[in-house]
Amino acid sequence: MNTYDEFQRAQMFFDARDYISASRILAPVAEAEPGNGSVAELLARAYFHSAQLGRAEDAFRRLLEIAPGNGWAYEAMARTLERRNRSDEAARYRKLATAMGVTPSEEIQVSVTAANLAD
Repeated sequence: MNTYDEFQRAQMFFDARDYISASRILAPVAEAEPGNGSVAELLARAYFHSAQLGRAEDAFRRLLEIAPGNGWAYEAMARTLERRNRSDEAARYRKLATAMGVTPSEEIQVSVTAANLAD
C-alpha cells in the first residue's frame, strides 16, 4: 500500500471513532510524509481523541510548523494543553486562535482505552 492508501484507511478508522487504530496507521505515514499537513492534522486529532495527549501535543506542534496560519490548530493546541493542566501555556495559543477568527470549540468527545493510558 502507498501512503495515500494508508491515509485513506486511517481516515476510515478515524471516522469509525477507532482513534487508536487510526493513529497507529498514521504514525508511519507521518514519518514518510513529514511536510504533509493533512496527515499531521489527522494524526494529531487521532492522538487527541484517544487521550494520547503527549503525542497530540507533539503532533499539533508539528502541524503548526507546517501550517502556521492554521487558526484551528492553535485552538486544538490550546485544548490539548488545557487537558494537560497547562492553562497558562494554553492561553497563548487560544489568543492566537482568537486573533485568527477561531472561536473556542465545544466539548470534544474523547475515547480512552487501556492501550493508551501509558502515554
